[in-house]
Amino acid sequence: MEQYQYGSFEGEFDLAQFDEEFASAQVEEKDFDAIPDGKYQVNVDKVELTKSQTTGNPMLKWTLRIIAPTSKGRFLWRNNVIASKENIKWLKQDLFCCGLVLEKLSELPHCLERLLNVKLEVTKRTKGENENIYFNRRIQVEDDGFDSGFSQDQFPHF
Repeated sequence: MEQYQYGSFEGEFDLAQFDEEFASAQVEEKDFDAIPDGKYQVNVDKVELTKSQTTGNPMLKWTLRIIAPTSKGRFLWRNNVIASKENIKWLKQDLFCCGLVLEKLSELPHCLERLLNVKLEVTKRTKGENENIYFNRRIQVEDDGFDSGFSQDQFPHF
């Protein structure tokens, strides 16, 4: 049987004094509608190298927080599975879009921090049950607030 530790707080708090309020507190069920397909401006909040749950292949997992125009504060996720030549091409394109140019893929684990807080324009498309997130371009906001990002035709074609 597993035991749980309460850390240094054990015995310091008498939570029983809140039992009545806890029992009568209403719980709101939050049911979020799916984020509609379209273009969004996002911030890269988190990026991590992990393994795909289904195949065990290495994967770069992106957590993208929407900053405009609608659904502000909601999240989108993009996964780059690293398993085939085509997957690697998409990953390289996504990294380039974020301003990260690598000579070797093996450099990626040491560069993940450089991807954080990058602002992107992305497109969300749903096909059947699958949601896909495509990186369109990087957004660089100048001090005057104007977008000076790259246009799609400035990207190299692989």
